[in-house]
Amino acid sequence: MEVKIEPSWKAALAAEFEKDYFADLSAKVKAAYLSKVVYPAPKNVFSAFTLCPFDQVKVVILGQDPYHGPSQAHGLSFSVPDGVRTPPSLQNIYKEIKADLGIEVPASGNLERWAKQGVLLLNATLTVEAGNAGSHQGLGWELFTDAVIKTISDQKECVVFLLWGSYARSKAALIDTSRHLILEAPHPSPLSAHRGFLGCKHFSKTNTYLKNHQLSPIEW
Repeated sequence: MEVKIEPSWKAALAAEFEKDYFADLSAKVKAAYLSKVVYPAPKNVFSAFTLCPFDQVKVVILGQDPYHGPSQAHGLSFSVPDGVRTPPSLQNIYKEIKADLGIEVPASGNLERWAKQGVLLLNATLTVEAGNAGSHQGLGWELFTDAVIKTISDQKECVVFLLWGSYARSKAALIDTSRHLILEAPHPSPLSAHRGFLGCKHFSKTNTYLKNHQLSPIEW
């Protein structure tokens, strides 16, 4: 099957694209785009991979679903395009970065600048029906993104995985902790951030680990 994804990812995930579940997933997602309003726009479904090629991945931040409101989702977990109001979870992420590193809160919720530095902003499900959170869970995206996580774990060294919330933390089993660093915390949502996300210092811990392994830190 021909999949339009950044070349280094296409090579790393070649076997996945040939599996029956992926053909089934592709057919279901294509049908959904033809019959309903689905986010993000088709050109942005694989944006996380486009902006952060496989050989450049240093950090993985795992989300669950794309935003399901208009103009929000653009293919990067937790991120919104310029000019869109910063969502509550990202406001808390910015709040923690300021407390941890003293970096002022940016006006924009666009995290493309992180992706271009080697942060893979990966949602477990890459599409969603407008106004219907979780509507594309169970179509097969999770099989694909689990394979992405495992491929990074198996083929790379010294990647930091930031797993926030119970769903993301369940993916720790896919990651080889002898080769990589996992940092876990509650989800940054306003419902749970006060339970340990705020104060987790994941951003300074990430940069310390990267520097200790002769990798350039992220400019959060």
